[in-house]
Amino acid sequence: MNVFKQFAPVALHLARRLPLATPQRTPVLPQKHPQPMRAIGTSAPRNDLAEFFDDKKNWGEQEVKHGRCWTKDDMRIKSNGDLHKLWFVLLKERNMLLTMEHECKEKMELFPSPERLDKVKESMDNLETVVRERNRAYYELETGETGERPGRVVSNQLGINFFYRAFEHVIPKFANTKWNERHKFSYGGSAVMKFLGKYRERLYNEKRKLRNRERNEVVHLLRRFPNIDRETLAQRFPSVDVEKLYRLDKIRSNQSAKDS
Repeated sequence: MNVFKQFAPVALHLARRLPLATPQRTPVLPQKHPQPMRAIGTSAPRNDLAEFFDDKKNWGEQEVKHGRCWTKDDMRIKSNGDLHKLWFVLLKERNMLLTMEHECKEKMELFPSPERLDKVKESMDNLETVVRERNRAYYELETGETGERPGRVVSNQLGINFFYRAFEHVIPKFANTKWNERHKFSYGGSAVMKFLGKYRERLYNEKRKLRNRERNEVVHLLRRFPNIDRETLAQRFPSVDVEKLYRLDKIRSNQSAKDS
């Protein structure tokens, strides 16, 4: 206790003489605003069911301007990703055209430029052909096979030939009774042979009438337009010998009468 009394005045004197140590302030760093999180990427907004209809400026028109179809050569230089995108573009265009065609039929109106459907269908067929070519080339290079599902030409119970593609089954063929009942690739009997004779006669008559119609149309064109391009006419009607028809006396006499 006496020692405390002796050192208390000295400590008080030193406290008055020496400056008090101020507490150091920690520097306040500027607050960083949190980085905004990237939103989920979404596609452009659509017009819902309006995408199934053509542009309003084409409504009621007699003709809609359009381009040619996609050829195989055009698609062979495209990548697989581009072909995948092009398929959905063509699918969307086909759905739109089918919707517009149905709507025009419902309202008893003329569907403008109906050949657009044919061009879209031809483009889709060409795209499938190009993809099948690439798939076949890849499998032949890797495995030595085409990679396509095997098939063969068979006859049904009426004797009509068709191409049957094979399927994989868990049950073997000899034990799969249901498949054997539904797939009978054989025919016989007098009734079937009589039917085949009449069926082949009908097909022959249809081909003969088609050839006659094309021949008569070529003769009519040659008589009406003597200076028509015969090469283009031959490409349009490959089953008709245009040069032989052009040398006929009837067509030459008609042309000479017009010249005179």
